[in-house]
Amino acid sequence: MNMLRKLLPLAAIALMCVACAKATGADNTETNNDPMTQQTPDTASVRVLVKTTAGNFTVLLYGDTPKHRDNFVKLVEDSYYDSTLFHRVIKDFMIQAGDPDSKTAAPGQSLGSGGPDYKIDAEIVYPKHFHKRGALAAARQGDQVNPMKQSSGSQFYIVTGRKVSEPEMQQMSSHLKNKQLQEVFNSLAMEHRDSIIEMQRRGDRQGLSALQESLISQTEAKVAALPEPSLTEEQKQAYSTVGGAPHLDGDYTVFGEVIDGMDVIDKIEKAETDGRDRPKDDIRIISMKILK
Repeated sequence: MNMLRKLLPLAAIALMCVACAKATGADNTETNNDPMTQQTPDTASVRVLVKTTAGNFTVLLYGDTPKHRDNFVKLVEDSYYDSTLFHRVIKDFMIQAGDPDSKTAAPGQSLGSGGPDYKIDAEIVYPKHFHKRGALAAARQGDQVNPMKQSSGSQFYIVTGRKVSEPEMQQMSSHLKNKQLQEVFNSLAMEHRDSIIEMQRRGDRQGLSALQESLISQTEAKVAALPEPSLTEEQKQAYSTVGGAPHLDGDYTVFGEVIDGMDVIDKIEKAETDGRDRPKDDIRIISMKILK
């Protein structure tokens, strides 16, 4: 499968699996070990009021992404986000915040690497939750160092996006197909993680190459038996009318959406930015509050 070979250089297998090994257990959010409460998981949504120097807006945290919901609520209750900046703003795409280093950042300082000392396991509920305009999602490191798509412990973004044309949505089918290939391959590679790490340790490039060819063949067979991926009617409707960022779908955890104050998001999006996409005039989160 030529496309899969283009997506996967030889070293990618070892790099991916080593990263997976390091990522295991990185989620430090609290879990409930009571077997009685585990039988009835908490799926309640939560509303959060966000006060900023550009105005206020309200987000709804989804109940079916509980790790992200609970982590966000904890940070809000700890006043973690107070005084942080919207440090990355890209017109027709998104606004990003949540870097604690931004609280005392000097003008022009590069931001985007700060956060707590943990990550959150991915909760990608796709295609139910997707990157429509107003979607709230978790930022994360790229696949090369984060193949499990774990989220930043604090950084988040809100999609502004743009309307998507019919030809562009048709092109998304190819993107979804490539993503399906990658995900199936990653899953198969994880099953061989220990042997891959050992071959990397020995410098056994021949063994890695042979395993890669075997995994590609297995991926071909598995994908051939799966339904052809495509956008849902809800996605098509949203992307063609209000817009969004469909190229991010399935790769990042969408854990909420703006339910009031989207005009404030639009105002922030229009801010003049520097070469690093940071607003030239600071736009700051004053505080957040859980709404009952």
